[in-house]
Amino acid sequence: MPVRPGTGRFLVLAGVFVCAACGLVYELELVALASYLIGDSVTQASVVLSVMVFAMGIGSLAAKRLRRFAAAAFGAVEAVLALVGGSSAMALYAVFAWTGGWGGLWSDGPRFLLVAFSLTIGLLIGAEVPLLMELIQRIRRQDAGGAVADLFAADYVGALVGGLAFPFVLLPFLGQLTGALLTGTVNAAVGAALVLGLFRRDLTRRARWLLVTANVVVLAVLASATVLADDFERAARHAVYGQDVRVAVQTGVQEVVLTGGTDGLTLRLFLDGRLRVSGSDERRYHEALVQPAMTGRHARVLILGGGDGLAAREVLRHPDVRRVDVVELDPGLARLARHDPGLSALNEHAYGDPRVHVTAADAFRRLRSTPTETYDVVISDLPDPGITASTKLYSLEFYGLLRRVLAPGGRLVVHAGPVSARPRAFWTVDATLRAAGLRTVAYRVGGPDTGFTAGPDRAAGTSRAPRDRGFVLAARTPPGLRLDPAAPRPLTLTRQSLTAATRSAARTRVSGLPPSTLVHPRY
Repeated sequence: MPVRPGTGRFLVLAGVFVCAACGLVYELELVALASYLIGDSVTQASVVLSVMVFAMGIGSLAAKRLRRFAAAAFGAVEAVLALVGGSSAMALYAVFAWTGGWGGLWSDGPRFLLVAFSLTIGLLIGAEVPLLMELIQRIRRQDAGGAVADLFAADYVGALVGGLAFPFVLLPFLGQLTGALLTGTVNAAVGAALVLGLFRRDLTRRARWLLVTANVVVLAVLASATVLADDFERAARHAVYGQDVRVAVQTGVQEVVLTGGTDGLTLRLFLDGRLRVSGSDERRYHEALVQPAMTGRHARVLILGGGDGLAAREVLRHPDVRRVDVVELDPGLARLARHDPGLSALNEHAYGDPRVHVTAADAFRRLRSTPTETYDVVISDLPDPGITASTKLYSLEFYGLLRRVLAPGGRLVVHAGPVSARPRAFWTVDATLRAAGLRTVAYRVGGPDTGFTAGPDRAAGTSRAPRDRGFVLAARTPPGLRLDPAAPRPLTLTRQSLTAATRSAARTRVSGLPPSTLVHPRY
């Protein structure tokens, strides 16, 4: 050994620490990217982590045959792991951007690539443990239990550091692509330094040169990719959103992209890669969401979500509204809706109205501190219930809070997602509202029965755009689905179309569904 045994043992454990931190960053990066691109974070985390843990066991068994060549094998494993893990985010994003979407778990390339990366990274991480056990025993023999305890202690502490570094350092300051590439660079450098610095005498001259060459190539690839990451991201963004991208920001809550909105181009708002607002048809959605709820008293209105200001625009068409509270989790989106010329023109400068008050807060937490019987109308303009992050906002407990803040005679309307694509989820929303003590009427716009085109909550460029959007109007007494005769006439809604929308939804009814709760989500 070129150093004393105590120093060598410390350096090996330090290498274990760094490699474990890098390995956990790769896992979290795959989970985060898959959740962002595909949605349903519970499913993506389950797929990535279960495949990776399974592969770690296989890799550990396979590495038993390599213990005679532990130093060379460990150096090769770290070089390959650095290349695969460091480039995984860029490869997944490239496939998503240039193939146009994700299908079933095994039926298309992108999802298969996610599983392939999880499997490969898991195999390589699993192979590290027996090889490192052999190396640490070569420095100084000790009982197997003590060696395992030392090795796993360094491994678990490294995993803790990597797990904390990913959300608090790498993701906010470097982003997913550069963060993964930098992690791969550190992984390759530490693995090569450990083997070539401490165990070079275990390697033949040819093995040393091969290992040096492999690591130089890996570091060159990762460094080149890091330099080109910004250009790559711009090209991928244009592939996903088209050439007229005006705004692309990471707010800390989500990625917000605006295209069009100037020079006669249709404005489109994307949140985390999914189209949420299209200027060509957003009015159909927002009028259907807001106007039926505004019949009756509506002096005090609460909007949950709706950071784009478009639901607030519809509320402000009623001149007797005195106060509108918008609870939006993402303050960056609200700032954009206030100041961006295209989006603020579309929402008719709703945030400039002194009656509108925007609060950046979690809707669940906000409602728990809201006094009872505060609002005449509550408008839930939230993502689909099938999206994991929104599930708690479609729960029995959440609707119980909404019922508490409704004034006598108050009305609540909930955006409940596409009916034709997910009728069970839609009617689960209805069942959950009824379980909270509210009476409901369901209706849908869009699809062949109502004369409307698809609503705005759809992915760009895919064939999976929802054909319709479903809503549930609720109150303590049976709510009638009608329009306020004293308000300006909506551009896309009529009494006849609302009647047809109710009948259209009723034909899809799924009966006998249990409510969704926080501890037993059913979407």
